[in-house]
Amino acid sequence: MSIPADEPVSTVPIWPALVVPVLKVLSSGGTLHRKDVFDAAADFAGLSADARAETLSSGGYRYEQRMGWALSNALKAGWIERPSRGHYAISDAGRRGLQQHPGGFDYAQAREFFAPFWPDTRRRHTGADASGDTITIAVDVLDPVEQIEDGINRIEEEVGEELLSRLRESHPDFFEQAVVDLLLAMGYGGAEQRGKRIGGPNDEGVDGIIDQDALGLDRIYVQAKRYKDGNNIGRETIQAFVGALHGFGATRGVFLTTSAFTPGAIDYAKNVQSRVILIDGQRLVALMIKYRVGVQVRQTYASVEIDADFFE
Repeated sequence: MSIPADEPVSTVPIWPALVVPVLKVLSSGGTLHRKDVFDAAADFAGLSADARAETLSSGGYRYEQRMGWALSNALKAGWIERPSRGHYAISDAGRRGLQQHPGGFDYAQAREFFAPFWPDTRRRHTGADASGDTITIAVDVLDPVEQIEDGINRIEEEVGEELLSRLRESHPDFFEQAVVDLLLAMGYGGAEQRGKRIGGPNDEGVDGIIDQDALGLDRIYVQAKRYKDGNNIGRETIQAFVGALHGFGATRGVFLTTSAFTPGAIDYAKNVQSRVILIDGQRLVALMIKYRVGVQVRQTYASVEIDADFFE
């Protein structure tokens, strides 16, 4: 099992940028099934294999979600027709739209053009400002599912900040046990949860051991440093950890901290013969949230969409 890398930035175009590709693949005059529209439009837009493989937190492919939103808005605008269940064709209005907007749309342009076709409850929200005066707030044109995910990400960012603060204020013994608990929650140590904290005055540079097999023949050694923000881990500290690994006859280790690592420490860990994974404070709390260590689920939400297969 490998420790997951940081989440990459999405390479899938925003849905307004996919409107023209959708219209283009339909402009030949044929009628295409929804899935065929998605595949052909992805080819036209030049989506890479990595972009097509991106998934939403709630499940499903990100590019299909955004393609669906582009298709839905084009349908509401009358640019696309649905002659039969699950099948789409371009309209005369769509052909004119393709001529008028060959460069496609960004968010601002999409809001300006498509907002008149949205229901009023989707287009704007009326409320009151601090003085009590009525104000009208325009709703952004993000895909609703991605709006939910964006909100969840903001919540998790706030929780992550508080979690990191509490870890920095905790006792060293507590922090060492917390990182062992995290690795066990991630699946290291197997179903029997074979892992323990061994930190203390005579820990020989290792704070925890995770047994990957029942006999302890394959082990991961853990070092945990509870440091303040800005007190970054340098190359010398990682060298000392590698030396400790050699003392145990080990080749793999995980070094976790509530601060960060200097470039020298990162370069050293990449080039040293022993396999050493560095987990800084930001990634640490992200993993704790993902694997529900030190946090609990307050509320869950479910989103629904049309089951196209049901209507086949």
